[in-house]
Order: sequence, then structure tokens, then C-alpha cells
Amino acid sequence: MIVCEDGGGNQVENDASVNYAVLLEYVGMNGRLCPQPMVWNRLWEMLLGRHRVGLGWEPALPLILGAWWDSTGLEKNLRFLEYLQWAYNRGCLKAVDSYLRSIGEGEWFHTGD
Repeated sequence: MIVCEDGGGNQVENDASVNYAVLLEYVGMNGRLCPQPMVWNRLWEMLLGRHRVGLGWEPALPLILGAWWDSTGLEKNLRFLEYLQWAYNRGCLKAVDSYLRSIGEGEWFHTGD
């Protein structure tokens, strides 16, 4: 059984009942593109198997700090969706799903923000 950490440092067992397609639908509601920077960074820290590759990381770092202002909404959204795929591929989607459903609407970046 794979155990992941949620955004609060708690361990969560993976559960195959978490449906990837349902999570994708949820995160896209209300014009959501990605979490706000601090929340997004916590999500990245939850990802199992992230590691350095040369001078960068895999998966790539969230588009926060200076990158926040230099990236489009589409670029932010695509990077965020990469993280969901990463979690799905590593059996850690339940923790990610739980974390994303726990954040308030104001902690999301939306189309038009």
C-alpha cells in the first residue's frame, strides 16, 4: 500500500476509488486554473518521487515567485495538471484530491484573475 502525505503533514493511504477524471472536473470548476502560489507549493511538496534533474526538478517547480508573473494562465494550468498526472501515476491521488478539496475558493487562481 502506498502512503502519501497530505498538505498538513498527515499520512493518507492511497485509495483506488479516487477517480482521476472526477478530480479533473473538480479542479476545473468555476474557471479554476491552479492553486494560489503558497498552496501550489505545498501541493508540489506532497508529490512522491520528486527529484532533482540537473539544475531543475522533476516534476518542474510550480510557476510561483517570479515565474508567476512571467507565465500565462494556460501555462500555469498545464503545469498544475502535470502534478495531478504525476500523483495519479505514483498512486498518490487520494492525498492530492483530499488536499485540493480542502482549500477555499479564494485559494485558487481563476480565469480572469
